[in-house]
Amino acid sequence: MKRRTMLTGASTAAVVASIGAKAETWPSRPITLYVPFAAGGPSDMFGRILAQGMTAELGQQIVIENKGGMGGLTGVAAMAKATPDGYTIGINATGPTAIAPFIVPRMPFEDKDIALLTPVALVQMIVAASSRLPVNSLAELIAYARANPGKVNYGSSGPGGISHLAAELLKSAAGIDIVHVPYRGAAPAVQDLLAGQVQMVMLDISVLLPHIRSGNIKALAVSSKTRAALLPDLPTTAECGLPSVVSDNWYGLAAPAAVPKPILDRIHAAAVTVLKSKEAAEPMMAQGALIRPMTPAEYTDFVRQEREKWGPVVKSSGAKLE
Repeated sequence: MKRRTMLTGASTAAVVASIGAKAETWPSRPITLYVPFAAGGPSDMFGRILAQGMTAELGQQIVIENKGGMGGLTGVAAMAKATPDGYTIGINATGPTAIAPFIVPRMPFEDKDIALLTPVALVQMIVAASSRLPVNSLAELIAYARANPGKVNYGSSGPGGISHLAAELLKSAAGIDIVHVPYRGAAPAVQDLLAGQVQMVMLDISVLLPHIRSGNIKALAVSSKTRAALLPDLPTTAECGLPSVVSDNWYGLAAPAAVPKPILDRIHAAAVTVLKSKEAAEPMMAQGALIRPMTPAEYTDFVRQEREKWGPVVKSSGAKLE
């Protein structure tokens, strides 16, 4: 018994020593950051800003690899299943993290597979209407939709994503009958909004801002608790009488859960340092992002609250992602 205990103790000590040695030498080669959406979108942009800063902090190149598909699930799953040595980390987001568990028959990973580290950027969403629609405020849009049930179409970046569910949240809270038209990404949805093929959208401010400033589409409200710094005259949905319609999009940093804690701590510390820096914060805020780094525990609790909000919305909308 004593010999077995001694051997077990020695084995444990060896594992601890091995982990400590890995943490001391990490990183000794480039690190891959999976972005679960196509290049050019908000998650890609925020991921690249973060990667540039973390490269300087950690002394090794952070290499971006875009792994889009299934509303972000493909990339997050690839990160979750990667070798847990700290050399593969990833961006996660509202859709694949807080919404997907309610809309897919079977998740390609489990919560225990992922270490949530910190939010990277919270992005406010805008309720916007086609310039051809005879409305100039959210109240007028709601009145128009009530007077024309089933005749107002809204575009989204895809079924089951936050731009779909945000509009369903508005639909339920306002008691209106609007019709979902899904697209493969935000860009084609915006193009059809500009052309008048759909009458409204709820999308990230970074996607809509150039068209709002040009006057080609009408911004009606920001679906957030606070007004948008880049559109200070635009009222919030709460100011328009819909306090429950809050649909901030967000992007965060995660890693495989089995990565040794000392390495996770270093990744988290590097990310937070970058997010608090002027070099990273300014270009993110120029795209309408709010920077709110958290501890892993705070981030985990934040995701739990997001799931509690979006689960009932998914159920009432009947959204499914096969």
